[in-house]
Amino acid sequence: MRTVAEDRPINEFAELLVKIADKWRARWEEAKVFEADPNPEKPKFFVTAAFPYPNSPQHIGHGRTYTIADVYARYKRLRGFNVLFPMGFHYTGTPIITMAEAIAEGDKELIDIMVNVYGVPKEDLEKLKDPLQLARYFHEDIKAGMKEMGYSIDWRREFTTVDPEFKKFVVWQFERLRSKGLLTRGTHPVGWCPKHEMPVGMHDTKNDVEPEIGEFTLIKFIDDEGRVYPAATLRPETVFGVTNVWVNPRAEYVEVDVDGERWVVSKRAAFKLRYQRRRVEVIRELKGEELLGKRLLNPATGRKVPILPATFVDPDTATGIVMSVPAHAPFDYAALRDLLESEQGRELLEKLGVDSSELEPIPVISVRGYKEVPAKQIVEDMGITSQEQRKLLEEATKKLYSDEYHHGVMRSDIIGLALRHLPEEYRRYAIAAVKAWIAEKPVPEAREATKKWLEAIGYADIMYEVMNKPVYCRCGTEIVVKVLEDQWFINYGDPEWKKLAREALARMRIVPPEMREEFEKTIDWLHERACARTRGLGTELPWAKGWIIESLSDSTIYMAFYTVIHKIRKYGLQPEQLTVNFWDYVLLGSGDPKKVSKETGIPVEVLKELREEFEYWYPLDSRHSARDLVPNHLTFFIFNHAAIFPREKWPRQIVVNGLVLLAGKKMSKSLRNIIPLRKAIRVYSPDVMRASLIVGAELLQDVNFTHGLAMSVLGRLQRIYDIAKSVVSLERRRPEQLTLADRWLLSRLQYHKERVTNAYENLRLREAGIILLYEMVEDVNRYLEVRGTTPEAAWVLRKYLTEWIVMLSPITPFIAEELWQMLGGEGFVSTAKWPKIEEELRDPQAELAFQYVRRLVDDARDILRVLKSKPRVMKIVIVPREEWSLLKKAVTAASERKPQREFIQEVLAEVDDPKLRKEVAMKARKLYEFAMSLDDYTRRLIAEAEALDEKHVIEELVGVIQKAVGVEKIEVMETVEAEGKVPPAKIKAALPMRPAIVFE
Repeated sequence: MRTVAEDRPINEFAELLVKIADKWRARWEEAKVFEADPNPEKPKFFVTAAFPYPNSPQHIGHGRTYTIADVYARYKRLRGFNVLFPMGFHYTGTPIITMAEAIAEGDKELIDIMVNVYGVPKEDLEKLKDPLQLARYFHEDIKAGMKEMGYSIDWRREFTTVDPEFKKFVVWQFERLRSKGLLTRGTHPVGWCPKHEMPVGMHDTKNDVEPEIGEFTLIKFIDDEGRVYPAATLRPETVFGVTNVWVNPRAEYVEVDVDGERWVVSKRAAFKLRYQRRRVEVIRELKGEELLGKRLLNPATGRKVPILPATFVDPDTATGIVMSVPAHAPFDYAALRDLLESEQGRELLEKLGVDSSELEPIPVISVRGYKEVPAKQIVEDMGITSQEQRKLLEEATKKLYSDEYHHGVMRSDIIGLALRHLPEEYRRYAIAAVKAWIAEKPVPEAREATKKWLEAIGYADIMYEVMNKPVYCRCGTEIVVKVLEDQWFINYGDPEWKKLAREALARMRIVPPEMREEFEKTIDWLHERACARTRGLGTELPWAKGWIIESLSDSTIYMAFYTVIHKIRKYGLQPEQLTVNFWDYVLLGSGDPKKVSKETGIPVEVLKELREEFEYWYPLDSRHSARDLVPNHLTFFIFNHAAIFPREKWPRQIVVNGLVLLAGKKMSKSLRNIIPLRKAIRVYSPDVMRASLIVGAELLQDVNFTHGLAMSVLGRLQRIYDIAKSVVSLERRRPEQLTLADRWLLSRLQYHKERVTNAYENLRLREAGIILLYEMVEDVNRYLEVRGTTPEAAWVLRKYLTEWIVMLSPITPFIAEELWQMLGGEGFVSTAKWPKIEEELRDPQAELAFQYVRRLVDDARDILRVLKSKPRVMKIVIVPREEWSLLKKAVTAASERKPQREFIQEVLAEVDDPKLRKEVAMKARKLYEFAMSLDDYTRRLIAEAEALDEKHVIEELVGVIQKAVGVEKIEVMETVEAEGKVPPAKIKAALPMRPAIVFE
């Protein structure tokens, strides 16, 4: 068996599928099937997916979002919508420049990946050293891959974010935001690349990681010489319970002048502080071990606490100085316990002049469900015996911190702990704030109050940190936080704007629905965001020369640009004509077209045509993207639409999907487990790749792409192809009367149409794919077993196939076109009509009969597995038909989740003869338990169909049963007839829909 590594079709059928795809792709382009223009006679549907970055070839993971969007677009087209699915390319930002620079600098690893993983010819590397050439190169490669995948894109509307027309559009967008007061200039913390000295966001970092900026409170502990040891904490309210301060004895520390104060911090912290303070000058360097034993004044309590060693202190997190609160921090409790219980630790404490009594935990928070010292309790309950059990300690910390935050209350006795070093006449005034704002207050309230109190008395400061560190710029430099002054920000923290964004979200359909909460939380926490960079491709801020609008800020409303760019080109409009007033009229309908015409030189009729085109397509009906863009792009998309457009133009739907794994692992360059999309297309064919990305997982789950998955899909498509070829070759004749098998298959077709339609509508695309590629294939196989290839069967199969192919076409359009042509369909299947459900062909009786036989055969095979000899005769004991009425009642009760006892009481209420009550009760219990074991499909059939004539069904399908079970003879008898022929226990076990089976 060939593998994907060989870069050629995996087998002969895959090769055929590739040729079929080439044929139909050419025909679509020639017929311009997917070019969409306004059509007042049709409802419109406008769908977009996040446009790609052309900084490298796409791998199979990139294909998932676009495939989902295309499947949905194709489905809507079949439903009679005039569908627009356009595509552009995102050149903005640093990814392209960084990639080109790395190639120019001879980055061996990157060049190796380009050549040996992505398949870039060595002779093309020279041109990739130039950023724009690199972008154009991969732009064309990605576009070719999208065409090869069969995406139904209107390529007339293609653009890039460095096109001069688009830059004018972005300038308009930012002028609108500025006019509404949503752009601010000020001082804010941002992710920062120290090498290139510019703000960075998700698209500027390796692996597209958004730097998450958190704020530490720095509590200023003071030594006898007035030096500040700023202990970094996220829980300032616990300062009243500090027993000591931790430093890492192996780390490098420095004494620094920070804006006029002498601080002791880790060497790495001093580097970071340079980006957050006006002046940071190193006075001297020292080792952490040199600090041990020093006494520091706790500014909240006046108590002098010792500095002790702890290797868990990370010098790269905040200041590298950590306050120890053993009553409420599991790490602190475990570390102190280790120190106190080891001989070496006790010797160190003695050497440092620290008495063990000083380190007793000081509880300051009461929390429901915990004893006086919560950290001690949770450490002991979880069986943690050492500070080296980091995973368990992290778990304990997460739980305790959460419990204390949500259910904790500050103890009243912290008042007695506060500022004990002050003379009483001053202390009683100084602790008034502790009494009023902190003691006996819930932890969230006390946290803010403690911070403000310490700031007010001069003993607290703040430091920003990248909480999900390490995050690296694409140049390889680790990101730090910089407090940026005089920078332009988009103010996503504006309360009125947040209100509008929430309203827009509330009006939208979010798929899947469980993602709505993630959007709501993102809207809540978003705040000011730096919107420009000093480096990268893109649009310059018109009022701040040298600053380029960054990639997550120029990509929020570009969907509107799709609606008119082809007409801008058609009429030869120049960038300088695309003024703010031009866009105001075309996209907002504001202004007088005659005045705009006079200003721009654009004819009034052209302006009106552009306006009408936008009016027809907007609002956007469906936006598609991967889940990792929810905390940024997708939420920015909501905000910016809400700010700029009127409510009737707000987006209607967002669809979020998961990622793609390769054999259970995330694809990454370091693992070299990347399969380029175009290579996978050549190996497996585009239809197989599309279907694999669809059936591999439901929307929000990650698809685990494997060779086995692709081969399974390939096998199913080959079976469908073979069925179609066979049916086409058969003589066909319309049946004068439909047989049970005909009625069953045509009824199943209606069932599948209903389910597939519902699945597509709700973007449960895996469900649709499983039905179309697996269940419908099995139905045909079963039908052929029963009916064979008679002319009448060929007629039924042709009807089934014709509608099946239409429903399959959104997922596998190329083979669907081929089979549509083979079956004599008119035009393209891509523009055919979606099959309607034919109620007159629904036949629950026929479906129930086949379901009965399927269950009968499965039960028989289960029995045969335990038999040692091969039987000749199969005896089937069925119950009288009258008992079906009780089964129907049991099925209704089971479907309604009615308690068993209640069901039995209802049944017994109809029994007059006391002698029969026990027997009926037992029968009712059995039937209830049996009904509960049935799947929803079988229950529905029992509820809808009339009582089944089991004997007649078995006799009609006796040949099928004999062949499936492997017996020479089948005898069917009712329970009365079976007496003396079948063991009594077997007769007693028979139920409607579950006959007793005896082999001889």
